[in-house]
Parts: sequence; C-alpha cells; structure tokens
Amino acid sequence: DSFRVLACSDTDGLNMIITLDGEEAWHSDFIHETGVDTLPDFVSHPSFSGIYEQSVGQLQVCKNNLKIIRIGLKDIPDPLDPPTSLLYTTNKVELGEKNILVCHVSGFYPAPVNVSWTRNGQKVTEGTSINVPFPNEDFTFTQISRLQFVPQLGDIYSCSVEHPALKEPLTRIWDVDVPQPGVGPAVFCGVGLIVGLLGVAVGTFFLIRGSELIGRG
Repeated sequence: DSFRVLACSDTDGLNMIITLDGEEAWHSDFIHETGVDTLPDFVSHPSFSGIYEQSVGQLQVCKNNLKIIRIGLKDIPDPLDPPTSLLYTTNKVELGEKNILVCHVSGFYPAPVNVSWTRNGQKVTEGTSINVPFPNEDFTFTQISRLQFVPQLGDIYSCSVEHPALKEPLTRIWDVDVPQPGVGPAVFCGVGLIVGLLGVAVGTFFLIRGSELIGRG
C-alpha cells in the first residue's frame, strides 16, 4: 500500500512525502528545489514525475490551514507517546563498500524527535540526514534518519533518539559483523578422510588375519 502525505510547519515550509508499505519512498527537498527518491537500490523505483511541482503549488494552502488548526487546538494539551526504533542497512553489507544505515523511528507524538549517531563511541554528524515527520494512521508520527558509511570490520554504530515522552534516550546498536566462510566443509572433509583411513586399516587387518588363519588351516 502507498499513500501521499502533505505537511507544513512555520519553520520548515512544506513537505510532501510518499510512502510505500509504511516506508518513505520519496520526499520533497525545498532547499535544493527537487524531489528525493529514498528507496534502496534493490527494489524497483516508480516514477515520481511532476510530484515536486505539485507540492510547490500547495504550499500556501497548507500554511493557511495550519493557522486555523493552531487556533482551534491552542487550549488542548498534547498527549505524549514514546517512540520505537529500528536500525538496519539499506543494502547487503560488504566491507569497504559504501552503504546506508537507517534509523527508523515511529509511534511517537508529538513530533519531532532528535536523532544522533555515534561510531565507536564518537559522535558522527558527517553523512547524516533526517526527514521531516510524517503521520501514521493512528495519528502518531514516523521519522527516518540516515547515515552514509563505509563498513569496516569491528566498527560499532549507534542511533540515539530523544523525545519528551522518553526519560532517557532510546539507543540502538549495530556492529559490522560480516559472516566469514564456514569451516564446516573442511571439517567434514577431514573427518571423512580419517574415517576412510580407518576403514582401510581395518580392512587390511582382517585381510592379513584371514590369510594367517587360512595358512594355519
């Protein structure tokens, strides 16, 4: 399932987001005046032609609606819903090959969250990005932060999420652990060789023993 979300704020202007199966697939970037396809490399990419131009045309309408909503809700206290998070890569991990870590934060209210990254305990800002929050069907929000990185064996990354509903940051850990070639085939080969040699030795023993008995007979 896919749907389109149009959102605006007093500070960040307008943002249009298209989601596919609950994941962001595209969003508008008003700083660079373009649309951004955020789908990973291993899935098919639909055409988003003309979507950015539509979001530009709807900017003033969204801001007018925002003013009306703010007046109507000014005396209603905000509920607090804490976020949950997932941390994963967009592509298969290959040592020394560029990849993207995704910190998927969802289920929180109000928006936004603050997301920070570390590598081996040191704060990382270069190569990080975060989209504007987009609403879920239950009126909570989802926000996605990304970190471009090059996997090196033994590196440990973390994504920490801060939100008013949390007493302490919500942190997820991800370490570079590329599976090494298994030793199973070599072990089985060695065991097979030993069993084979034992079989030859036992066969030789019975052959010699049988010859001795025949000679005596």
